[in-house]
Amino acid sequence: MNSSSNSNSTINNLLEIIDLEIREILDSVLDGKDISSFEAEKLLRTQNLEYQSTVLVADELRRRSSGNLVTYVVNRNINFTNVCIKRCGFCAFSRDYQGEQGYLLPINEIVRRAKEAWEYGASEVCIQAGLPPKMEGDLYIKITEAIKKELPEIHIHGFSPEEVLYGSIRSSCTIKQYLSDLKSAGVGSLPGTSAEILDQDLRDKISPGRITVDQWKEVISTAHEIGIPTTSTIMFGHVETFTHIADHLVLIREMQKQTGGFTEFVPLSFVNSEAPMFLKGLEDFENVKSGPTGMDVIKMHAVSRIVLNNWISNIQASWVKEGDRMSQLLLNSGVNDFGGTLINESISTSAGAIHGQLKSPSEFRGMIRDAGRIPAERFTDYKIKNIFDHDEIEHDPLDFVGDNSEEIFGSYKKLVAQEEFRYVHPNPKSSKFH
Repeated sequence: MNSSSNSNSTINNLLEIIDLEIREILDSVLDGKDISSFEAEKLLRTQNLEYQSTVLVADELRRRSSGNLVTYVVNRNINFTNVCIKRCGFCAFSRDYQGEQGYLLPINEIVRRAKEAWEYGASEVCIQAGLPPKMEGDLYIKITEAIKKELPEIHIHGFSPEEVLYGSIRSSCTIKQYLSDLKSAGVGSLPGTSAEILDQDLRDKISPGRITVDQWKEVISTAHEIGIPTTSTIMFGHVETFTHIADHLVLIREMQKQTGGFTEFVPLSFVNSEAPMFLKGLEDFENVKSGPTGMDVIKMHAVSRIVLNNWISNIQASWVKEGDRMSQLLLNSGVNDFGGTLINESISTSAGAIHGQLKSPSEFRGMIRDAGRIPAERFTDYKIKNIFDHDEIEHDPLDFVGDNSEEIFGSYKKLVAQEEFRYVHPNPKSSKFH
């Protein structure tokens, strides 16, 4: 009996003894049907055998969709400024322009970091940052053009919907025109961040003044319309309910049905350690959770696979949020991708994430093989660059960085202390953005 038959047999045996309502939902999923938001919420609430059945079904869908390949991409994060006009309750990365820890990387330094990443084997740079006051509207375009001039083959994964909206406002142009200009400059895809929870009432409480649900949908849909693919995300484990999560997943699925532009879905656990809304509390909530439980994390990824499987093939685990052990477990819960090496990850690290700012390709391959899967390096668009289907030892430039990551690439802690890159608020006659 092959592994597929074993899997189906185990699932069928479990389905025979679980709650009838959950059984009917999971039966319909295995038959290839989409489920409703109400049904997704039911699965998010499962425990015991019903929970185990949900995870097994998610794993079966992953097997049908992606087989045993688990992918990763070699990339570098370049968070070029932490100065931001917004004050989101979950963000520990941003700084006020008057703060002592505000920094801004000049374009030549951004390009230098991109070239360094390329030399270490990266095929992608992910560029996201805060929203500095009085920003020149074409800053993102200038950054993109400068990188592509030096590295025409590198993929630029940037900028978030919040940044696209801000750039269009600062440029006094439409979102569509701004996205077209970014595409012409060389942007290859957009991160689907700044989504958090796509419920406006909740967003008004945890991040007042942030991009609205309708604006987020407009940026993403327009990007897809003009041929810029995007990722999609959710942030969970703070003040949201299962209803919020289920509705968010279905909203993403319905958008994908219309546009087909999402490459992946990435659940992002709330990191509470330095988050303002956890440290200070929110007036509208009695308690802000200190992040999701282990069960919450597994169910989040499993139900994401179940809701989205017919429309989005790739469910990603964020190793920087979850760590190695949980990320491995998630490979049995619907996940088929580990994301990127994330050289210089800053945003989660600044919030208190403890899992590092770099994961080498060999570490990814070891984690994947240890879970009984086949590692594969991919490009941003999920085209496969290399499948490592044998156990021989392979070495990449990043494998030799070892414990010297901070010394070679720097760190957020060092960056906020460097006077060389200290942010200076621009005045009408001079601007540090030039």
